[in-house]
Parts: sequence; C-alpha cells; structure tokens
Amino acid sequence: MCGITGYIGDRDAYSVVVKGLQRLEYRGYDSAGIMLFDKDVQVHKTKGKVVDLQAIISKENRQGNIGIGHTRWATHGVPNDVNSHPHTSNSENLTIVHNGIIENYDKIKAELSKRGYVFHSDTDTEVLVNLIEEVQKQKQCKLAKAVQLALKDVIGAYAIAVFDKQNPAEIVVAKLGSPLAIGIGENNAEFFIASDASPFIEYTKNAIYLEDEELAIVKAGCEIEVRKVNDDSEVNPLIHALDMDLSQIEKEGFDHFMLKEIYEQPKAIIDTYRGRLLANEGIVRMAGIEEYIEKFKSADRIIIIACGTSWHAGLVAEYIFEEITRVPVEVEYASEFRYRNPIITEKDVVIAISQSGETADSLAAIKMAKEKGALVFGVCNVVGSSISRESHAGAYTHAGPEIGVASTKAFTTQITLLTLMALKLAKEKGNISNSNFHAYLQSMELIPSKVEKILEQNEKIKAIAADFLETPSCLYLGRGYNFPVALEGALKLKEISYIHAEGYPAAEMKHGPIALIEENYPVIVVAISKGHYEKVVSNIQEIKSRKGKIIAVVTEGDVTVKEMADCVIEIPEVEEALSPLLTTIPLQLLSYHIAVARGCNVDQPRNLAKSVTVE
Repeated sequence: MCGITGYIGDRDAYSVVVKGLQRLEYRGYDSAGIMLFDKDVQVHKTKGKVVDLQAIISKENRQGNIGIGHTRWATHGVPNDVNSHPHTSNSENLTIVHNGIIENYDKIKAELSKRGYVFHSDTDTEVLVNLIEEVQKQKQCKLAKAVQLALKDVIGAYAIAVFDKQNPAEIVVAKLGSPLAIGIGENNAEFFIASDASPFIEYTKNAIYLEDEELAIVKAGCEIEVRKVNDDSEVNPLIHALDMDLSQIEKEGFDHFMLKEIYEQPKAIIDTYRGRLLANEGIVRMAGIEEYIEKFKSADRIIIIACGTSWHAGLVAEYIFEEITRVPVEVEYASEFRYRNPIITEKDVVIAISQSGETADSLAAIKMAKEKGALVFGVCNVVGSSISRESHAGAYTHAGPEIGVASTKAFTTQITLLTLMALKLAKEKGNISNSNFHAYLQSMELIPSKVEKILEQNEKIKAIAADFLETPSCLYLGRGYNFPVALEGALKLKEISYIHAEGYPAAEMKHGPIALIEENYPVIVVAISKGHYEKVVSNIQEIKSRKGKIIAVVTEGDVTVKEMADCVIEIPEVEEALSPLLTTIPLQLLSYHIAVARGCNVDQPRNLAKSVTVE
C-alpha cells in the first residue's frame, strides 16, 4: 500500500521520480506528491492521480538532482491535498515520505504540541517528521542519528525517506514492516529508492532490500551506510541482482495489465514448474522441501496462512494435500490467525502464501509461528521479499511482476507450486503409487497448453459478459476442488466491477443463498465432469426451476449441462485435482470484460492496494 520513490545523483530527479510513481500506481493510492531540491526545497502534492500531480508542476519547478516522491493510500486523515505526502517539519528543513502507520502518533503529537509544534494535516507522518526535527534539535545531531533515535520512540510500521535541506548531499531511509529497496548505480554514482524494484529496473540491475529495523544513508558517489536502528551496529548489506526486465512491467499492446497477466498464465505456469517438474524422469525437485524433508514427513499438521486470493489458493491446496499426503491441513486467514492465540507446536509445518511477500498480517503470523517452534515455508513471487527472508525455507512462483491489483497469474502459479509440494511430499511419504504420481506429472505438463485453449474463447466470454453489466448481484457455485474457485471468481468480480458477488459450495445453496434466486438472477456454476458432477447438475435444476440464469463452466463434450444452461464455457478434460488451474481462467476473463464494459479501472480498482503492508 502506498508507494515511495526517490533519487540522488546527476540525472534529472523529476523525470526519474515521476516515472517511478507511475510504476507504483498498481499498489493503489488516492493522492500523489513530490519533493525536489535545487538550492531550495520544492514540494508539490495533490489529491488524485500522478497525472494530476504532473499537471500542477510547471517546467520551471522541475529542477534538481535530488527528489523523493509518494503515492498515498489514506490511513490517518481523508484523501486531500494537505494530507498528501511529502510532509515537511515546522522549520521546513526536513521533508519526509512514509508508508505504514505510527500507532502512538497521538501521544507524540500531544507532547510536540506542548513544545510549540503546529500541525497542518491529520497524518501520523507529519508527527513523525517533527519528532525527528525535535530530536535533531535536542541532541544537536545529524539527520541519520536523529532518525534513528526518533524511530526508537515510535510504535508501528514504516518505510521512510527523509531529506534535510541543511545537508542536501544525502537521503536517509529506514524500514520496519513495509518494503524498501535501494537501487545502486554504477560506481555508486547514483542511487534509487523505491517500495519495490519496478521504478528503477531500467537504470540498474543491482539492489539492496533493507531488513526490518535497518537504516541507510544514501549519498551519491559514496558507499551506502547501513546500520541497525536499535543498536547502531553496522550492517554489510546483501546486493541482489534483479531478475526482471522492462517489458515485464509494460502493457506490451494489451489494454490493461490484468488482461496481459491473464494471457501470461501459460508461460507463468511453465516458469513455476521449470526445473522442478521432470515428468519423463518421474521427479519433483524442490530444494526447500528437501532440506527439511524429515520435518515435513513427520508433521502432525500443515497450517496454511494467507489473505485474499492467496487464501483461496490455500483452500485448493488443502484438498490436494489431504487427499494425497494424508496430512491434516488447516487454512487460516493470517489476520485472524495472529490474534486468536492459536495452538501451534514444533510438530506443525506452516505454509505462508503471498504474491508480494510483504503482507503485514502474514508476516506477523510467521513470526508468531517461528516463536512457537513450527517450521515456516514461504510461497511468494517477489524475490528478496520479507516473507522469503523470514521463512525457514520456501519456493518462489516465478510468475514475474504482477501489476494488476486483481491477482490472476499469482493464483494459478501458487496452485501449481502447492500442487508440486503435495506431490513431492506424498512421494517421499510413500502415500501415492508410482502410476498415479507419473500421471499427475504428465498432466501438469499439459496444463499450459490447455490454458491457451481456454484463452482462445476470449471473444465468446466477452459476448457473455455483455449480458451482465447491470446486474446488482450474482452467485458463484462450485464443489470439491472448485469451491475455492467459486470464491475466487466472486472476489474477482467484486474487486474490479464493483458488482456484489458471493461464492458458495454448491450444496450450501439450499441453506440460504437459494432465497436470492429469482427470474434472470445470474448464477455462475463450475460443473466439470470430474468430481460431484451429478450433484452440481441437481443444483442447476433447482436454480432453473426458479428461473435463474445459468453461466456454466463445463468439460468439453458436455451435453447435460449444455441443455440446461443459458451460457456455457468449455474447458479441456483434466483431473479434478488440477481443474482449478483451468476453471479459474474463464472466470477471470468474465470479470475483466464485465468491469471494462462498465467503465471500471480494472488495474487500479477503487479503495484497493496491491500489497497490504499495514493492518
């Protein structure tokens, strides 16, 4: 949530920082701002989009080789020009941008007010920059020391970049619970600051990801100084080589990132299983599991923690883990898990799933699980992310950057990876026959080509979507492995089209949701031939008898449901356990086309952020 960019070097800072803000728009935001330094500080900020910020800055006010920028997602204070970042201190010497929440800001604000400080915004960030100024004043110290001492007094989460116009050769950054990356220019001649690497990927392939409670002093032409906030000890940071190119964060001819990412799924699934799935040899290779294989094999229970779409992927994983490994699985919302004093033992394995690897609730749940002795295995997409660093072991999905706020390829690649994990564990435990194991591997290799076949129906799905633009609500139904797909399909529609939708197990329809059914009420049903087909057919008959409108996802060659449904989308034949990788594709396309036709911003839906890095 929110986004930070910054630059110090010889380039025009305005163009670098503004382009960086545009690259971070996918994170979700309601206002934008920038600070530039050229003999003096210039701050420009506004409610609205980055394009609105650009419109208010004249060419004369774009000078300088140092800058910091911000896209804000409101927490403290409504979205308006005053509450937008950057914020300056009372003396106007210090300027700050901040992601996160300072939980004890009200107490700090009250104390600073007694000392004569005046506050113009409702934000916790303005309180923080004035606290830093007060510490600097009281201790007569440089900016970095003042930041360090001030952060010891705050409770909450932060990623900050702070600039002092009295010492304009440096920017001080720090992190706790919110991501922050530093791009390193050649020979340290320039540095880039951002919430993730996407804003500076075209300038450098080398980056440092700050760890929690680390502070860095960034000066052009000098080595980065990194130290611990708590004890001031020096840190030797690890420099990561970025495995990303510019084309991955551009639309490349697609109208929206979401559509591009839907179409990227065949390749993304291949990239997820490449080097891991060796079907001809009958092998699944996963170093993270192999390192802790005895812990996995002896586990009494697997606990999956996640949020949103990742939680739905975890639900799919529950079915396959329990079916083929015979290990009990619990799937938990990370936000609830961390607060309910759960029972966790050393015999548990905790799998944490997150696209970004920065989800605040999941990170907190991981730390709690580690304290109780459980093995934590991270499943995420972003290399070097906090969850990947906090976990004992893990695996990356290798889906590539996902810019659209509504996850698509994250879901299918997470399911792919979790399925490989289940197969690996089942094989190691001897719970799956060789013939079934080989059959699964061979079927998984065919999934990308089957996804491509479904994508060929894009125009047909677009035509189906045109009939549902004015509907106020709809129902998604699935059974077994496809119950989570119903939940995910409903979530996608809610996220990007703002149409109310609910997902249910098909058998639960009679326990309440059937009361919604009336003439032309849309019901999207996953009714593939494998699994509980006859039961789902009975549910469809119940809907039709009440004149509901059926959109069905069926297996190629289906006859029974075709005769009953108003619209049918076919998928290739596939084992039930692998079917979510296919059945979710038409639901993604359906949501996308409905949202576009309704004039919604599918890549940046209202009120949503790509990565929820605060509670």
